[in-house]
Parts: sequence; structure tokens; C-alpha cells
Amino acid sequence: MTEVIATNETILVVGGGISGMTAALEAAETGKQVVLVEKRPYVGGRVTQLYKYFPKLCFPTCGLEINQRRAKMNPNLNIITMAEVTDIKGEAGNYTATVKISPRYVNENCTACGDCAKAVETEFDDEFNYEMGKRKGAYLPHRMAHPQRYVLDPAIIGTDDAQKAKDACKVNAIDLDMQEETIEFKAGAVVWATGWKPYDANKIQPYGYDRIANVITSVEFERMADPNGPTGGKLVRPSDGKEVKSVAFIQCAGSRDKNHLLHCSRICCMASLKQATYPADEVDISIYYIDIRAIDRFEDFYQKVKAKDNVSFIKSKVASIVENKENGNPTLHGVDTEGYNRYANEHDLVVLAVGMEPSVDKASFPVEIVINEEGFIEPAPENGGVFAAGCSSDALDVNRAVQHATGAALRAIQVVNRVAATEG
Repeated sequence: MTEVIATNETILVVGGGISGMTAALEAAETGKQVVLVEKRPYVGGRVTQLYKYFPKLCFPTCGLEINQRRAKMNPNLNIITMAEVTDIKGEAGNYTATVKISPRYVNENCTACGDCAKAVETEFDDEFNYEMGKRKGAYLPHRMAHPQRYVLDPAIIGTDDAQKAKDACKVNAIDLDMQEETIEFKAGAVVWATGWKPYDANKIQPYGYDRIANVITSVEFERMADPNGPTGGKLVRPSDGKEVKSVAFIQCAGSRDKNHLLHCSRICCMASLKQATYPADEVDISIYYIDIRAIDRFEDFYQKVKAKDNVSFIKSKVASIVENKENGNPTLHGVDTEGYNRYANEHDLVVLAVGMEPSVDKASFPVEIVINEEGFIEPAPENGGVFAAGCSSDALDVNRAVQHATGAALRAIQVVNRVAATEG
């Protein structure tokens, strides 16, 4: 049974991505008791699925390692993975949270040796790689996963594979009798940091994501470029595995569109500019854009990418994509709005810069909350002691999400400080 010792001076952080981790660590390092609840088997969120950051093109692994070390060293932080907040009752300074914890079937004895994965034969689509590869029924979500502990897929429980995993474990870490738990605890304030999800490209019908194999999303391209990703870092066509010689990036795929996401997702331009640096210099790259939103310090990066000999910019909102049935190449149709010339441009691979959709569901939100027309949580007094952090509040890049999460932690600390002052 999971035990959480908490009071109305405890801060609950919902979501363990970069924003949730930041808010939790900042609050815990001031001496506050913090409970972080994450639905995945690990913390780190979508940052763990990035290959590089823009504009410096550095690797997220460094920052992840620092945050993980801070979390391990801080006794004020209690992290609960594979868990979801199902209810929050009360008011600012006096909440009671209900949390459902799914069974991991692997206990804290796990040394992450991998013997269970070797013994298991069943494979499933790999969520970490956006289902572009396979993982075993016993798996470590990714190489830097925190906690560094394997997971058994619930689909193998009751099968021979589950018993094989248990028999292979030398440290008695496999517990096939684990059950779902529900726990309750007190909290004075809540930081909501459930992050974002890539907009469903299947909904953008003219672009044929659901019909054309060589049309992929920006998040899939990011995993493909990673040497630890599904293709070992090779940029290849899903249809035939051939290395690409021509890549098209389509901006605002699902963003700034009354039929999809109303808002500018803010990161898409910079993400595509970053991804334009991934292929070799001999690969032709075309970026189809409405306008490039390279704000603040990103302008220099934009100019640097723009100066590359193999990168072309086409000012156009692509109208449609059709497949050349002979070679599988996507063909882009539209009008270049700088010259007003119609085009039908063929490429080996098309990458849709899909928008950021907030992971906030007002219908199932555990307390009354003010949400704007774009689906983000508004900073309203009616929210009481619930504060949005990072991409629960707006479409933000990592840098701004971290800054915003620090602010959310401060607001939560102010609430519990008032509780302490009142009770003192």
C-alpha cells in the first residue's frame, strides 16, 4: 500500500513533465512537502522524447540528469508514477486529493538489469517512440527513465510471459499480484502541470497523414533523428526504409485554424528550423510557412538556418497532399503567395509541424476551473489554490515553461504559507 504523509501545508503537483518537475523541485527545495503525481511510469514528460533543444541544439539529457539528481536528493519530494488524480475536494488551503495508482507489477527491488525483458517474447507498439517501433511486454520506458525501474504491460498478466518475467528476476522484483490502489491525502495548494499532446494529424484530412506512409509528424521525426530512437538516428522513409534525399516541413499543421487549434502553438517554427539541421547537407529541405515566428533570441537561429544552401523557404499554406503511387512520394499542392505561382512539389518525406494541444479536459477536471477558448487554464481568482504551470496555461517552449512553472510554485507556496501563518 502506497503511503503518503501529507497535511494542508503540502503542495500537490499534477504532472511530472519539465513543468511539473520544476514546480515540485522549486517548492521542495524551499522546505515545503510536495507530492508529485505522474500518469506515465516515469517523470520527464515530452522533454525525454526530444533529440535536441533549439536554438543551441544541445541535448535534453543534461538537464534531465540534473533534475533527477535533485529529486533523488530531496526528502521533501514524494513522486508517485502510474497515477492519476481522480478527485479534489475542498478549497484553497484545505484540499483532499484522491489518486488512483495503476499496478506496475515491479517493486522497488528492481535493479533495471533487463533480465525480465529478455525472458518475455510478446511485443507491443512503443509509446515512447510514438508507436514507430516495438517494445517488450516487460520494458524500461527509456534509457534515462526515472524511476529506473522496469514495467510489465498489463496485457501479459496471467500469461506465460508474465511467469517467465518473474522466473527470470534474480532479486524478486516481479510482483504479479499487485493491484490498483486508491489513496487520499491533504494538500493546501495544487500545481496543475499536465502539459500538452501533439494535435491529431489524422484530423487534417487534406494532408493525408492517415493515408500516405511518407507523411509523418514533427514529434515522430524528432524520435527518428535520435540515435536512440526507432531507426537508430537514420532519417528514412516509413514506406520502404530508404534514406531521404528531400524533406518538406509544413508549418501550422493544425494551428491557427478555426477548424482545428485556434492558437499559434509557438514552438512549431523553431522546432522545424531545428529539425532542418538534422539531415545531412546534401539533403534538400523545403519549409512551407505562413510566417516564421522567431521571437526574441530565436531570430539569429532563424537567419543561420535560412543561410544554409540546402534549405528553401516557400511562403504558402499547403492546400493538399497526394501520393505518387509509383514511388510513394507525397506531392504538395498549393500557391506560393510571394509569386502567386501554383506548385505541385514532390518530396521523399513530409513532416507536419503539428500544434500543441493542452492536456486539460474541463469535463473531467476534478475542481471548478476557468479555461479559455483555446483549452488552456486561465489565471483566474475563481481557481482558488489551483495554479496552472507550463503548457497547461499556454503553448510554451521549454525555457518559458520552466519559468512559468517556477512562478506557479511560488503562488502555491504563498497559499500554504498563509495556511501556516493562520494555524500558527
